[in-house]
Amino acid sequence: MRDHFYTKLFAESSIMSPPFYYFTDPSISLPDPSEIYRPAAPCFELDRDIASYRNYDNLDEDQARVRDTYYTMHRKQTHAYASSQRAKYKPGIVGQYTVMEMLDIVGTIVDESDPDTSLTNDIHMYQTAERIREKHPDKPWFALVGLLHDLGKIMVRQGEPQWAVVGDIFVTGCEVAPSVVFGKESFEGNPDMKDPRYNTPNGIYTPNCGLSNVVTSWGHDEYMYQVLRRNNVQIPEEGMYMIRFHSLYPWHHHGDYDHLCSDKDRQMLPWVQTFSSFDLYSKSEKVPNIPDIKPFYESLIAQYCPGKLSW
Repeated sequence: MRDHFYTKLFAESSIMSPPFYYFTDPSISLPDPSEIYRPAAPCFELDRDIASYRNYDNLDEDQARVRDTYYTMHRKQTHAYASSQRAKYKPGIVGQYTVMEMLDIVGTIVDESDPDTSLTNDIHMYQTAERIREKHPDKPWFALVGLLHDLGKIMVRQGEPQWAVVGDIFVTGCEVAPSVVFGKESFEGNPDMKDPRYNTPNGIYTPNCGLSNVVTSWGHDEYMYQVLRRNNVQIPEEGMYMIRFHSLYPWHHHGDYDHLCSDKDRQMLPWVQTFSSFDLYSKSEKVPNIPDIKPFYESLIAQYCPGKLSW
């Protein structure tokens, strides 16, 4: 059991319930949050038992793909690989497409790392967006983030293997965080495990350098963030953090990497945590009536990211 002290970020907040925490003081022992992989209970009714979400310990035969995807990811996602993928995906390498065109493409993809749904990703994105819209009708950009957050998975249709696109991400270039799904043993065969530069808490980074200055394992989060940033999409910074770091579960759920965080990262953390709850617990067999809700999201896209973007 690790020692953590969680300090309340906000006593009250209009965007979250219950309040969320981050760790600051290793001198006080509390239950280890890495014993579970799920964020706090959501502010909406669930369609199934909360304990069934992100359950990596009881995968059935049909879900063996989840374990295989993570083990391959952890073996192959080196610091050098993640850095090279960032350099590879420059603006325009995929082409010029509208957001709705990309939604059609992502609608052909099922995430092999996800134990909680077998639906195509476009359905999950609409589910997330609708849950956010229901609870935060005054923040239309927030609902748009729900629709956009997994759009980077279109890289699968560019020939990328799923282990290079989907799943939880982690910080490369430093030691493996204790809460990473399937643990450090899943990194066996990764050459970074034998490089002393990458096997200390800070690794190649300086304390409090900020998450924008570390190299996370490559995936749909960073790719989509870069697409939006380079196309000058005017989503609030809170939304950009959600898109960039929603898969960094070791940070936003377990408190790992806090020593690398800047004050800005900590200020943005509650937003990412709130989004994470909608992202996870919106997964359901209930499919939204997409033709009915599509015009609303088309209007948001026309406002925030109109026309063809450079992907």
